[in-house]
Amino acid sequence: MTEASEWQIAGSRGKIVVHEWSGEQPRSVVVIVHGYGEHAGRYDHVAKALVAEGAAVYAPDHLGHGRSGGERVLIEDLEDVVTDLDEVVRKARADRPGLPVALIGHSMGGIIATRYVQRRAADPEGNQLAALVLSGPVIGGNPGFQMLLSMDPIPEVPIDPATLSRDPAVGEAYAADELVWHGAFKRETLEALFRAIDEIAAGPGFGSLPTLWIHGELDALAPMEQTRPAVERVKGDVFEERVYEGAQHEVFNETNKDEVLADVTGFLRTHLQTAAPAT
Repeated sequence: MTEASEWQIAGSRGKIVVHEWSGEQPRSVVVIVHGYGEHAGRYDHVAKALVAEGAAVYAPDHLGHGRSGGERVLIEDLEDVVTDLDEVVRKARADRPGLPVALIGHSMGGIIATRYVQRRAADPEGNQLAALVLSGPVIGGNPGFQMLLSMDPIPEVPIDPATLSRDPAVGEAYAADELVWHGAFKRETLEALFRAIDEIAAGPGFGSLPTLWIHGELDALAPMEQTRPAVERVKGDVFEERVYEGAQHEVFNETNKDEVLADVTGFLRTHLQTAAPAT
């Protein structure tokens, strides 16, 4: 059984802990970008499925999240987190030279991954990714979260575990997880998130980057009516989507998670093999 190792980088505003899973002689690199209030350890089953497909998997705990440094869930500028992600990707490339690299971004991680792609598109080196997967990305915002900014003080309204999955065990594990943030949103973090959403709307699209968008039909945290127009604005020439009937926000933890993982690994298998250097 593949177990995660941990190492650290000096992030933009403090220590960033990176989790790594790998088998022998990986053929690709996949970087997982987790969501708000959670941590990379919640993607252990996803990482192991990717390792079984031949990937080396890297996943940072963001600033203020999981085992990384910083005040809990305080992000004053999401671009700092994008910069930290860039450092992780660079380290992964240095560790695994020549291997194609993909990103999987969930929820807030979808915002971070999208901004990473947009920033790298303006870089002389290009974005250099082989594939991108966006899972329940909050790139179109959430009116309920935005309404919180009009309140002073912001009320104690944590994320409801019941909105994550149709499987009640997922919500129970989330509620019991000491590395998950269970308190209120912080004003600075909400402001940073909505600035990043505005930057995404004003930024470039994905061009020729192969992208898979996966989403729960009944996602209350990244509502379809806000998310679909945002995805349509940024999607590029090579684009696929899967909207899962009846599913909620965490499709990797849904009752049909085997179907979701098969869709994601199949998509990555196609595009990472295409991008892999000839041997």
